Amino acid sequence: MKSIIHAEHAPLAIGPYSHGTRYNNLIFTSGQLPVCKDKGGVVDGGISEQSVQCLENLKYVLEAGGGSIETVLKTTCYLSEISDFAAFNEVYKTYFKTDCPARSCFAVKDLPLGVKVEIEAIAHVND
Repeated sequence: MKSIIHAEHAPLAIGPYSHGTRYNNLIFTSGQLPVCKDKGGVVDGGISEQSVQCLENLKYVLEAGGGSIETVLKTTCYLSEISDFAAFNEVYKTYFKTDCPARSCFAVKDLPLGVKVEIEAIAHVND
C-alpha cells in the first residue's frame, strides 16, 4: 500500500508533490534541493555546501520513511554544471562510503531556484 512521507526537518515542497512515497518496503524520494528549512531558503556557498544540504534533506526524508542513507539502492543526481562533478563527488563519498548505491549523475540546463544540485533516491525500509 502506498503512503506519503512527510519529513518534519526537510523544507516544504515548492510544488504539488510530497517529500516521498513509500510502497511496501520501498521508498521513493522527490528531488531534494539545497534548501535549509531553518534558514528558509537556499544555503549559502557553492556546489560543496549545496551538496551537503541536499544530502541532509535526503536523509531526513529517508528516515521519515523508515529508511536511511545505508538503505539507498539508487540515486539520481542533477548538476547545473558538469564542471562541478569532481567537487560533488567529494561530498557524495562522505555520505556513501561503502557498498555505494547505483547512481546516475548528469548536467541539466536549469534547476529550481537557480540551485547547483538536486538529488533523489530509491531506498528500502530498514530491516
